Amino acid sequence: MDTEALIQLAYVVSAALFILGLKNMSHPRTAVFGNRLGAAGMLLAILVTMLKIGGGGFFASLVGLVAGSLIGAVLAWRIQMTSMPQLVALFNGFGGGASVLVALAELLRIEPARATPDVLTATAVTAIIGAVTFWGSLVAYGKLQELRMLSNPWRLTGQHIINAALTLVALALAIGLVVTGTGSTAVMLYLAIVVISSVLAVMLVVSIGGADMPVVIAMLNSYSGLAAAATGFVINNNVLIIAGSLVGASGIILTKIMCKAMNRSLRNVLFGTMETGLIADADTVYARVRSTSSDEVAMILDTASRVVFVPGYGMAVAQAQHAVRELADQLSADDVTVEYAIHPVAGRMPGHMNVLLAEADVPYDQLIEMDQINPTMQQVDVAIVIGANDVVNPVARTDPQSPIAGMPIIDVDKARTVIIIKRSLSPGFAGIPNPLFAADNTRMLFGDGKQAILEIIAAIREFS
Repeated sequence: MDTEALIQLAYVVSAALFILGLKNMSHPRTAVFGNRLGAAGMLLAILVTMLKIGGGGFFASLVGLVAGSLIGAVLAWRIQMTSMPQLVALFNGFGGGASVLVALAELLRIEPARATPDVLTATAVTAIIGAVTFWGSLVAYGKLQELRMLSNPWRLTGQHIINAALTLVALALAIGLVVTGTGSTAVMLYLAIVVISSVLAVMLVVSIGGADMPVVIAMLNSYSGLAAAATGFVINNNVLIIAGSLVGASGIILTKIMCKAMNRSLRNVLFGTMETGLIADADTVYARVRSTSSDEVAMILDTASRVVFVPGYGMAVAQAQHAVRELADQLSADDVTVEYAIHPVAGRMPGHMNVLLAEADVPYDQLIEMDQINPTMQQVDVAIVIGANDVVNPVARTDPQSPIAGMPIIDVDKARTVIIIKRSLSPGFAGIPNPLFAADNTRMLFGDGKQAILEIIAAIREFS
């Protein structure tokens, strides 16, 4: 078997590892193993490609591999779980940016005989999708980081027309690139496509509110895969085509799931036109809020037979997942049925709460998805909401004028007693007040999530 055949065989093995990795990542119990399979597949593909390049290119690639690995290791070690969504957004952007640079490098050195319409079309597609992914991800990062200038959606008069015009200009330049072929003119057209697409990316994402960022992140993840797949056609690399296609397809599927979970239109995500609605006055909504103490919560839990925890981004901020697990163990020891209600978009990226609770070794069979637990919420004695806001806001179900109208929520308001652990009455990422906080069956326990849970545990032990 010749060298080229061995290389292609290694690429097939890499692709198989990618597919198996995705399959295993579909369940929390096997997700870590699936992630390792995917990483092994990518490492194999990189090493084989480096061997294929050989010579000075091998050592240049080795330097890049080592440098990238060190940077990745440092990021993985230092980034807090609360900042993981921002890191994912940046990873998406880096993928798109890398695709743009690789396609540009190939355009600069491509021979006229290889500059066929299909290769040039893939080059133009890479420029458009890669640039949209890079700059769109940076804007998403800024929103997740709550940078002041990006916190609120920006919408210009006639923005749809502007976006459409930018898209048409980018497509016209892409056609010009395909017709031109190679040379300095083709390079200038490529750069013009990147600039126009970058402006389009900013316009698309900057108009979307922070509450919809989980959907946007999923879409940008898909874009990064599509950009990689297009780059694979540009440089004639099969494993890049396969890997990019897998990421692109899985990202689209995930985006569709997120849209359903948030009652959003996929069309609106694609064109940056998330709807807004009327926002109620917070002073009116919170006129009857009643606070509680850890001792009172302990007494309430003393008579409960079924308790459901509803985690949210506030739990991640407080790093309270281990304390929550300790409280759950305490309740289970007292023969209380303990469950965790998981909303698909709780936190700031898909699966955020699952990762946090897995870190605290919460049993997987206690993690109940929203659709499964909602029909039984009326039989829940105590629902403890820790740091969640928008995903338990009943206005999504009751107020058709709300910005989150129609978004599926966890029906904690139907539980017999609701305990909300939160620092203040500040709104969630959607920026709207939550009438659940003032409901007759709700008590607010104000304070840091981790400290509040630890105080409840101490109070329970005092009663024992």
